[in-house]
Amino acid sequence: MIKMICFDVDGTLTDGKIYMGPDGEVFKSFNAHDAQGIRKLKKEGIISIIITGRNSRIVDNRAKEMDITEVHQGVKDKKDKLLELSQSKNIPLNEIAYIGDDENDYDAMVLCGFKACPNDAEKKIKEISDYISPRKCNEAAVREILETKILNK
Repeated sequence: MIKMICFDVDGTLTDGKIYMGPDGEVFKSFNAHDAQGIRKLKKEGIISIIITGRNSRIVDNRAKEMDITEVHQGVKDKKDKLLELSQSKNIPLNEIAYIGDDENDYDAMVLCGFKACPNDAEKKIKEISDYISPRKCNEAAVREILETKILNK
């Protein structure tokens, strides 16, 4: 049974594009349908956590809207962060799900009990995923994964 789910941001919760202006990141594109799926997790008692390699106030703002209270940004080693979270929350790795899309998610994903990705994830991630959404990133792939594989079990 899944008790915690970790989400990457760019290419998983967003379209994977990084829009930069002269003063840095300007905006990110999120899909509203994903947020609805994530809010359902809280009702089921499943902890939602963001683990991302980048730093962005935009992610903090969006996480609040999605009722995600734990956000880890600027994470260089997602595996170490995952192990830390597993231990601090006393949740075994086989009860953690991870949705990611690129090589920086790989080492953390392989440890989890359930691994999933959008259809346009990198090949290496698809090869280890238990489920590949038929949808691409930012086409509500996260919600489709949650409703198909996590919430309907």
